[in-house]
Amino acid sequence: MLCIVDSTTDPYWNLAAEEYLLTSLSEPVFRLWRNAPSVIVGRYQNAAAEINSEYVRTRGIPVVRRLTGGGAVFHDLGNVNYTFIDRKVEGEDTAAMFRRFTAPVISALRSLGVEASLEGRNDLVISGRKFSGNAVCVHGGRVLQHGTLLFSASVADLSGALNTRPEKFIGKSVQSNRSRVTNISEHLPSRHRSMSVEEFITYLQDHIAGGTDTLRGYTAQEMAAIDRLCREKYSTWQWNYGNSPRYGLNQTRRFPWGFLEVSLDVSGGLIRSCSIRGDYFFTRPTEDVEQALTGLPHSHDAVLTTLSALPLADYFGPATADELSELFF
Repeated sequence: MLCIVDSTTDPYWNLAAEEYLLTSLSEPVFRLWRNAPSVIVGRYQNAAAEINSEYVRTRGIPVVRRLTGGGAVFHDLGNVNYTFIDRKVEGEDTAAMFRRFTAPVISALRSLGVEASLEGRNDLVISGRKFSGNAVCVHGGRVLQHGTLLFSASVADLSGALNTRPEKFIGKSVQSNRSRVTNISEHLPSRHRSMSVEEFITYLQDHIAGGTDTLRGYTAQEMAAIDRLCREKYSTWQWNYGNSPRYGLNQTRRFPWGFLEVSLDVSGGLIRSCSIRGDYFFTRPTEDVEQALTGLPHSHDAVLTTLSALPLADYFGPATADELSELFF
């Protein structure tokens, strides 16, 4: 088994590396990696419905789509991600895959004195509280399973970044389940209480992969391939937002100058139709604004830029582009 311990914390690059290792190598792989603060959404999720757009935008938190299914998760440097890539066993379903690949992690944690267990199909818990979500992907005869290990993650940021109101979105995307979470560090016995996240990574490496004997880095050719995948796919708006399933959004708000309701139909990440209704006063028809927004990417920058270029006082009275743009997310 090859063991890779990555030092980069770029979420775009790390997710690109996952795809490369699955599709381009033939050997079994065990990988440990961390991301800087970021939201990682499942392959078929509606990214816009899973995030608190204002929270992630003002804090510059990237939103990245992974190649596996499951729900949205928040990553930071207090969270350790692990990956197993191995051959697919004939007849093995996803539940069996989760049991196979979480077993070494559970064993490592129990040897630390942490009573971890697999609950349901793909969650690792301590005393009923979740510290690890896992997801799986099959490519050819190989299977990738990766998971989070909350060691000393910021639970406040986790809640803030994923604190959405998905009921305003109507569509066939997969919404995340929010669970009570805990950090592994809170459950370490006294003899390991001072363990840092870096020491935890080394411990997992030694326990699961047998130390540094199998540790290896990337060749120049592999780095170039991952860089290209990162640049052309994982860091693009089209992959991270444009691949969201078709959905509708409906949002209302009362301003000092009137009541406003915005309804959108979004497909392929683009606003396919836009309806704006309310009891505001105007000197120009609202259809002008609707037409200007139709066809735009459903992104904060695109909507705000377009609204800022319009004489909004003629359409809505004393309205600002900033306050109006928030209704579109």
